[in-house]
Amino acid sequence: MIIGIVCYPTFGGSGVLATELGIELSKKGHEIHFITYNQPVKLELFNNKVHFHEVEVPNYPLFHYPPYELALSSKLVGMVKKYKIDLLHVHYAIPHAYAALMAKQMLKSEKINIPVVTTLHGTDITLVGSNPSYKTAVEFSINNSDYVTAVSESLKRDTLSLFSIKKEIDVIPNFVNLDKYVNKFSKNNLLNSEDKIITHVSNFRKVKRITDVLEIFYGIQKKIPSKLLMLGDGPEKNKAEKKAKKLGIKEKVIFFGKSNEINKILSFSDLFLLPSEIESFGLSALEAMAANVPVVSSNTGGIPEVNIDNFSGKLSDIGNVNKMINDSVLILSDNKIHKKFKQNARKRAEEFDIHKIVPLYEKVYKKLI
Repeated sequence: MIIGIVCYPTFGGSGVLATELGIELSKKGHEIHFITYNQPVKLELFNNKVHFHEVEVPNYPLFHYPPYELALSSKLVGMVKKYKIDLLHVHYAIPHAYAALMAKQMLKSEKINIPVVTTLHGTDITLVGSNPSYKTAVEFSINNSDYVTAVSESLKRDTLSLFSIKKEIDVIPNFVNLDKYVNKFSKNNLLNSEDKIITHVSNFRKVKRITDVLEIFYGIQKKIPSKLLMLGDGPEKNKAEKKAKKLGIKEKVIFFGKSNEINKILSFSDLFLLPSEIESFGLSALEAMAANVPVVSSNTGGIPEVNIDNFSGKLSDIGNVNKMINDSVLILSDNKIHKKFKQNARKRAEEFDIHKIVPLYEKVYKKLI
């Protein structure tokens, strides 16, 4: 099959998933064309089955905001015709599904029928989609796609409750490439071998409750020698740095910024914190579990579908910092308990192995083509 993939080319979960999906599909013999405004951050073009096509957005003085959807839909038409693409798989209802459906209409006039698969990841539904000004466009994009998937049951429920949806939504969860998470790395000289390593990975948005991460760690380090590794960047980072200083734990917190070595850092982590207010799935938690790292998290959205309470980690109500501290100390203070949680975390992650999930997408493609 020849598949066009449209996604955001960023460190976010949807971009990572779309890129990993395309790479895995290429290994299975499919020809993959990524169509977006920048090369996806995790995409390596050393494979003759993987191609990247940049969407250039003209900057006309007439437009206050460059019309990306228009540029994308025009690019999709050109790529489908040039490379005989069989199917478009777009990640996010808006703007990507919306642009793909415009391309589909244009191609119909040339008697080309291109199926559109839309995968909902969360932000397009819970944040952008619930804005009344986008509601009609989101409903149109979902209802007119040929096939719609959501990454969790929670996201499917949210979508059906927020919008008037006539299209069936199939849940295909996020996945993880377990081969990338092997414990072959050791702590570097920044980290004391006796310290427990607590890790958090996110885009540092408000919904990630970054100050909760620091308060949880503040409680942990009072009882257990430890360090906190903060990976990622975003609007709450400065606030987090000030919070660490205010709590007197600045020397115990390391801010790494964006990193392509998350799997390496997770390999020597002892606990992962994810106290988010909103998570449609919780891909970062799954990545931690793949590296044998137990997760202490909130119980919001799709997280309980990934992190099983008292098995792969611990769940708490949003904002219940004290319980998250106690849960973390319980896991870390006893080596036998910690080892069991680590084993269970990996065992749970194996249920989301890329080799189990990607065939579900292949089945959808073959059905439509």
